Formats: sequence, C-alpha cells, structure tokens
Amino acid sequence: MRTMDILTVIGIVLGISAIFVGNYLDGGHIASLLNFPAIFIVLMGTFGAVFVQTSLVTMKRAMKLLSWVLFPPVIHLDKDIARIISWSITARQEGLLGLEALIEKEKNKFSQKGLQLLVDGSEPETIRIVLENDIQIFESRSNEAAKVFESMGGYSPTIGIIGAVIGLIHVMNNLADPSMLGAGIATAFVATIYGVAFANLLFLPCAAKIKAVSRSIVQYNEMILEGISAIAEGENPRSIDLRLKSYLN
Repeated sequence: MRTMDILTVIGIVLGISAIFVGNYLDGGHIASLLNFPAIFIVLMGTFGAVFVQTSLVTMKRAMKLLSWVLFPPVIHLDKDIARIISWSITARQEGLLGLEALIEKEKNKFSQKGLQLLVDGSEPETIRIVLENDIQIFESRSNEAAKVFESMGGYSPTIGIIGAVIGLIHVMNNLADPSMLGAGIATAFVATIYGVAFANLLFLPCAAKIKAVSRSIVQYNEMILEGISAIAEGENPRSIDLRLKSYLN
C-alpha cells in the first residue's frame, strides 16, 4: 500500500501560505486574492492550450501518473535484492523451470516478464534486449506525461497576462463608472498572480516529481534486469548479491 509523501504536502502548504500570508502581513486582505474570473481564465486557458498539443493517450497517462506526486510507489531495494537472491538459489537447486511457480505470485509485471523469459529458456542477451526495451519505453512514456505539466507551466503565466489584459480592457470600458473599476483592476493583477503561481507552485513541480519518480523506477527495473541476467548466465547467488547491493548506494 502506497503512503502519502508528506514532503509534497508540506511544500504545497508552504507555497500557498507564502502568497496568502505574505499578502496579509503586507496589509492586504485574503479575499482580494480570491477572484473566480481570474482563476477561470488561467486554468481554462492553460488546459485548452495543452489539450491542443497533446494526444488523448498521453493526456490520460499524465492524469494517471499525477498520483505519483502525492503517492509515489514505495520501493524497498533491500527486500527486492533478497527476493532476487532467492530466485537465483531456486534456479541453482531446481533449475530455471523451478521459477515457474513464482511467476503468478510476483506482483511486479516487469519481474513477471523477466521470470517468464528465464523459464522459457531465453538466451541472456535476448533477456537483456527485451527488458531494456521495456525500460526505455516506460521512461519515454513517463517523460511524455511529465512534459504535459511542463507545458502547463509554460502556458500558465502567458494566459495570466491575457487575463490581466482582459481586466484592463474591462477597466477602460468602465472609466465613466468608478464602481466598476475595482473589479476590473483586481482581475487584471490577480490573473497574473495566478498564472505565475500555478506554473511555479503546481505545474512545474508536478512535472519534476513525475520525472524523479520515473528515474527511481527505471533504476529499480535496471536492478531487476541485472539480477535476472545474472541468473540466466548462471552466476552464483553470492556474486549476484554483491552486484545488486551497489544499487543501495
């Protein structure tokens, strides 16, 4: 079961607090930063621009991987190394076919595929090529998902400026009515704040977090690849253990 990343929660709270508390300490009112038209312009404009450039498949993947920001996959390298060593011991004692019973019990699909290749008697080089290809595809698709949020971080400040211009147009159209000036000016400046804040406190950090989690999963899969390749080459468990423990550092 995945647990919430408390550092992400603290970061989000600190980022939002920096704006609202800072505004309050400077003599402003929190309500002055709550402007629905400005939020609508920035968010809808940003999502609209990203939808134009992104395929439906990539967008779905990006929304799915967004859960990594708060609930990143938990990886226990020490336990997984011990599991791989147990595979090697089984292979030496019972042969590669002895691993067949472990395939269905394995929850990690990458590990399942590696064990299946071992049981099928694939050559070590073939196993390495197949699994490396899976790693590259996973990394590429994860980066594509991260780029969706990077694009949002690029568009958001510009859309915020558009919101500011709309607010100023509203002000100019109501110069004869002083009662209408305040709302227009508020929308103008607050839209800019939202555009920059969403980009730097939300979209870009989310992209960076997805890339970081992706890198950790890639390194984890590379460790499994090394272990499975070593088993296929007939290395002894002690040698495999020494090789894989380098990933703990």
